Amino acid sequence: MKADPQAQRRLLDLQAIDTALAQLAHRRRTLPEHAELDTLARELSALEDERVRAQVAVDDLDRDIARLERDIDQVRARKDKDQDRLTAGSGPARELEALQHELASLTRRQTELEDAELELMEQRETAQAALDQVTGRIDSTRQRRAEVEQTRERTLAEIASEEQFKTSARAPLANDLPADLVALYDKIRENSGGLAAALLRAGRCGGCRLELSATERGRIKAADPAEVVRCEDCRRIMVRTAESGL
Repeated sequence: MKADPQAQRRLLDLQAIDTALAQLAHRRRTLPEHAELDTLARELSALEDERVRAQVAVDDLDRDIARLERDIDQVRARKDKDQDRLTAGSGPARELEALQHELASLTRRQTELEDAELELMEQRETAQAALDQVTGRIDSTRQRRAEVEQTRERTLAEIASEEQFKTSARAPLANDLPADLVALYDKIRENSGGLAAALLRAGRCGGCRLELSATERGRIKAADPAEVVRCEDCRRIMVRTAESGL
C-alpha cells in the first residue's frame, strides 16, 4: 500500500488520540473508587448481619424482661390480696397463719424475680451498647460510601468530558486521511492491542521497541517514501521521518 508521507505522519496524531482514548477507558475501568466501593459493600453487608444479630439480642432481652415484669405484677397483686385478708383478720387462725406463710413465700418469689429482672436489664444495657456501636459503624461506612461515590462520579464526568474532546478531534482527522490507510490502521490496531502506527526512530520500531536488522534497514531505506512499511516483527506501521536513522 502507498500513501502520502504526510498522511503517514498524521497517522501518528491519530494514534496519539486513540492511545489517549484507550488510556481513558482503562482509567475508567480501574478507578480505585470501584474497588473501595466493593470493599465498602462487603463491609456494610457484614455490619448489617451484625446489626441484625445485635437487634435480635436486644429484642429477646426485652421480651424476657416484659415476661418477668408480668410475673412480678402477678406476685404483687397476690401479695396485696393476701395482705388485705390478713389485715382484716377475718377467718380461722390456721387460715391466717397460712396467709402469713404464703406472704413470706411470695416476698421471696418477688425478690427472686426482681433480681432476675435486674440482671436482664444489665444484660440489655450491654446489648444495647453493642447495637448502638454497630449502628454507628454502619452510619460511618454509609457516609464513606457516599463520599467515594461522589468522588467516582466527578472523576467519571471528567473522563467522559475528555473522551468527548478526544473523539471530536479524532473524527475530522480520520476523515481527512486516505480511507484505505485508515482501514489498514484500524485493522492493525484491533489485532495489536491498540497500537497500530509508531515512529521509526534511530533504526528501532516504536511499536515493539526492537532494533531493525541491517537488511531490514536497507529494504526500508530503498523503499518509495510513499510506501507504507511495516515492522517484520510486530507488523505495525512504521512511520519514517528524519529521526528514523536510515
